[in-house]
Amino acid sequence: MAIIGIDHVQLAMPANGEEAARLFYEGLLELREVSKPAQLASRGGCWFEAGTVKVHLGVDPNFTPAGKAHPAFVVDNLAPVQARLESAGINVTTDLPLDGVERIFVNDPFGNRIELMELRYAPCRPNAMAY
Repeated sequence: MAIIGIDHVQLAMPANGEEAARLFYEGLLELREVSKPAQLASRGGCWFEAGTVKVHLGVDPNFTPAGKAHPAFVVDNLAPVQARLESAGINVTTDLPLDGVERIFVNDPFGNRIELMELRYAPCRPNAMAY
Protein backbone atom coordinates (compact mmCIF):
# COMPACT_ATOMS: atom_id res chain seq x y z
CA MET A 1 0.00 0.00 0.00
CA ALA A 2 1.12 3.54 -0.76
CA ILE A 3 -0.63 6.71 0.37
CA ILE A 4 -1.07 8.80 -2.76
CA GLY A 5 -3.03 11.84 -1.60
CA ILE A 6 -5.49 13.39 0.81
CA ASP A 7 -9.17 13.27 -0.07
CA HIS A 8 -10.40 15.77 2.53
CA VAL A 9 -9.78 17.41 5.89
CA GLN A 10 -12.36 16.76 8.62
CA LEU A 11 -12.90 19.41 11.30
CA ALA A 12 -15.31 19.18 14.19
CA MET A 13 -18.00 21.67 15.09
CA PRO A 14 -20.79 21.86 17.67
CA ALA A 15 -24.41 21.00 16.82
CA ASN A 16 -26.37 23.65 14.91
CA GLY A 17 -23.25 25.44 13.68
CA GLU A 18 -23.96 25.05 9.98
CA GLU A 19 -24.91 28.67 9.34
CA ALA A 20 -21.80 29.98 11.10
CA ALA A 21 -19.72 27.48 9.10
CA ARG A 22 -21.26 28.72 5.84
CA LEU A 23 -20.57 32.36 6.72
CA PHE A 24 -16.92 31.59 7.44
CA TYR A 25 -15.92 28.88 4.98
CA GLU A 26 -18.12 29.95 2.07
CA GLY A 27 -18.51 33.65 2.77
CA LEU A 28 -15.00 34.56 3.92
CA LEU A 29 -12.72 31.78 2.64
CA GLU A 30 -14.74 31.47 -0.59
CA LEU A 31 -15.01 27.69 -0.52
CA ARG A 32 -18.13 26.36 -2.26
CA GLU A 33 -20.59 24.31 -0.21
CA VAL A 34 -21.37 20.91 -1.69
CA SER A 35 -24.17 18.56 -0.72
CA LYS A 36 -23.37 15.79 1.67
CA PRO A 37 -24.39 12.29 0.57
CA ALA A 38 -28.00 11.54 1.57
CA GLN A 39 -26.94 8.79 3.99
CA LEU A 40 -24.76 11.29 5.92
CA ALA A 41 -26.94 14.43 5.77
CA SER A 42 -28.94 13.56 8.91
CA ARG A 43 -25.76 13.80 11.01
CA GLY A 44 -25.55 17.56 10.46
CA GLY A 45 -22.45 19.46 9.47
CA CYS A 46 -21.49 20.66 6.00
CA TRP A 47 -18.90 20.12 3.29
CA PHE A 48 -16.94 22.71 1.31
CA GLU A 49 -14.64 22.54 -1.72
CA ALA A 50 -12.36 24.70 -3.87
CA GLY A 51 -10.50 22.89 -6.63
CA THR A 52 -8.90 19.83 -5.02
CA VAL A 53 -9.33 21.20 -1.47
CA LYS A 54 -12.16 19.53 0.47
CA VAL A 55 -13.13 20.49 4.01
CA HIS A 56 -15.77 18.52 5.90
CA LEU A 57 -17.28 19.99 9.07
CA GLY A 58 -18.80 17.25 11.22
CA VAL A 59 -20.93 17.65 14.32
CA ASP A 60 -19.25 16.34 17.47
CA PRO A 61 -21.54 16.14 20.54
CA ASN A 62 -18.44 16.49 22.75
CA PHE A 63 -16.95 19.27 20.66
CA THR A 64 -13.62 20.80 21.64
CA PRO A 65 -11.90 23.11 19.13
CA ALA A 66 -8.55 22.17 17.62
CA GLY A 67 -6.30 24.87 19.05
CA LYS A 68 -2.96 23.60 17.75
CA ALA A 69 -3.69 20.97 15.09
CA HIS A 70 -4.84 22.68 11.92
CA PRO A 71 -5.19 22.50 8.16
CA ALA A 72 -3.03 24.90 6.14
CA PHE A 73 -4.69 26.23 3.00
CA VAL A 74 -2.58 27.69 0.21
CA VAL A 75 -4.04 30.87 -1.30
CA ASP A 76 -2.93 32.71 -4.42
CA ASN A 77 -3.05 36.18 -2.84
CA LEU A 78 -3.06 36.45 0.95
CA ALA A 79 -3.53 40.23 1.35
CA PRO A 80 -7.17 40.45 0.18
CA VAL A 81 -8.11 37.34 2.17
CA GLN A 82 -6.56 38.85 5.29
CA ALA A 83 -8.35 42.17 4.68
CA ARG A 84 -11.70 40.38 4.19
CA LEU A 85 -11.23 38.41 7.42
CA GLU A 86 -10.20 41.49 9.43
CA SER A 87 -13.14 43.48 8.01
CA ALA A 88 -15.43 40.73 9.29
CA GLY A 89 -13.93 41.07 12.78
CA ILE A 90 -11.86 37.89 12.59
CA ASN A 91 -8.67 38.04 14.67
CA VAL A 92 -5.64 37.40 12.43
CA THR A 93 -2.31 36.38 13.93
CA THR A 94 1.13 35.66 12.51
CA ASP A 95 3.88 33.29 13.55
CA LEU A 96 7.58 33.00 12.86
CA PRO A 97 8.23 33.58 9.16
CA LEU A 98 9.15 30.68 6.90
CA ASP A 99 11.41 31.06 3.88
CA GLY A 100 9.31 31.72 0.80
CA VAL A 101 5.99 31.60 2.65
CA GLU A 102 3.75 34.37 3.92
CA ARG A 103 1.22 33.01 6.40
CA ILE A 104 -1.46 33.95 8.87
CA PHE A 105 -3.58 32.09 11.38
CA VAL A 106 -7.26 32.53 12.14
CA ASN A 107 -9.86 30.61 14.10
CA ASP A 108 -13.07 29.46 12.50
CA PRO A 109 -16.33 30.34 14.31
CA PHE A 110 -15.87 27.29 16.54
CA GLY A 111 -12.26 27.98 17.58
CA ASN A 112 -10.56 25.57 15.17
CA ARG A 113 -7.17 26.92 14.08
CA ILE A 114 -6.75 27.56 10.33
CA GLU A 115 -3.49 28.51 8.60
CA LEU A 116 -3.58 30.46 5.33
CA MET A 117 -0.38 30.50 3.27
CA GLU A 118 0.84 32.29 0.17
CA LEU A 119 3.86 30.64 -1.43
CA ARG A 120 6.45 33.15 -2.60
CA TYR A 121 8.33 30.58 -4.70
CA ALA A 122 7.44 27.99 -7.32
CA PRO A 123 6.39 24.90 -5.37
CA CYS A 124 8.33 21.76 -6.18
CA ARG A 125 6.93 18.26 -6.46
CA PRO A 126 5.89 17.01 -2.99
CA ASN A 127 8.18 13.95 -3.16
CA ALA A 128 11.13 16.22 -4.03
CA MET A 129 10.80 18.46 -0.96
CA ALA A 130 13.61 18.25 1.55
CA TYR A 131 12.83 18.60 5.24
